[in-house]
Amino acid sequence: MEFTFFIGTDVSKNELDFAVIQGKQLIFHREIQNQVKPITAFIKELLKLPDFDLNRTVFCMEHTGIYNNHLLVCLHKLKANVCLEAASQIKNSLGNIRGKNDKIDAIRIAEYAFKNREELRLWTPKRDVVVSLSQLASTRSRLIQVRKMLNTAINENKGFINKKVAAENGKLCSKTLQAINIDLARTEKAIDSLINEDPELKRLFRLVTSVSGVGKITATQIVISTNEFKDINEAKKFACYSGVAPFTKESGIFKGKARVSHMANKKVKTLLHLSALVAIRHNQELRAYYERKVIQEKKNKMCVINAIRNKLILRIFACIKQNRDYEKNYIRLVA
Repeated sequence: MEFTFFIGTDVSKNELDFAVIQGKQLIFHREIQNQVKPITAFIKELLKLPDFDLNRTVFCMEHTGIYNNHLLVCLHKLKANVCLEAASQIKNSLGNIRGKNDKIDAIRIAEYAFKNREELRLWTPKRDVVVSLSQLASTRSRLIQVRKMLNTAINENKGFINKKVAAENGKLCSKTLQAINIDLARTEKAIDSLINEDPELKRLFRLVTSVSGVGKITATQIVISTNEFKDINEAKKFACYSGVAPFTKESGIFKGKARVSHMANKKVKTLLHLSALVAIRHNQELRAYYERKVIQEKKNKMCVINAIRNKLILRIFACIKQNRDYEKNYIRLVA
């Protein structure tokens, strides 16, 4: 589709800055509150512009989590074209820049959309059940983090302070820890209920967790981050997204070692690492692979573990693509 209007939006908690560009020309800039009524009023103002066509307009913004929600809901109701980009993607595309404020950022985002108009990927909303799953997974992570923070302090104090004081500290936190465990159990139950009540989620979780080493928590993050394997539907792309794919650096006669990038979803990468360790322990094939590479061929342990992460990703996406559970003793039939 050929776009004629490009609207860059700088999103913050309280305000939205819009830069409206027609072609290369800046039409106007507007700052409004990040609330539904001002957004609706701004869209009505846009519709009054000469030659303005919502179908030939793209709204481009950085992904800022929940702060995007009001604007996205309003635009989705109108079936507008929306492009959500990572902040680093926009920043790296602009080259060396000096100075910034909300207005300038909005203009730069609009210019980014114009320059890359032929390669823009339009945003598609996640299903409500996936959004709910994402929120529950975040709640679970926060509860675990708070529990860990309290337990770590209590356990470390036992060896270094007066035993009576340490016991008193533990007693004071006991009810809090008990309440956290209850809330955590309720959250786990809500996640299980959400998955079991939705046929598509239930199918995806069955396929993903059929791979040795991959548990429910890892499967949850994979389903959320790939938007049910719609936004990321290739194993190589997901390996890059999760910081598992190695990249080489070469220039002239210099040839560096292939290394993974730090630009990755660190939460997914951590879970894949834990899954790889579980797989090495319980999967005979992967354990034999690990021992052969590390013990016999003297390969670096982390490189081998990273290779196993890649193997897990390939197996997961193969199961999704073929819509069948992973088979440990699979034999390929040759035609």
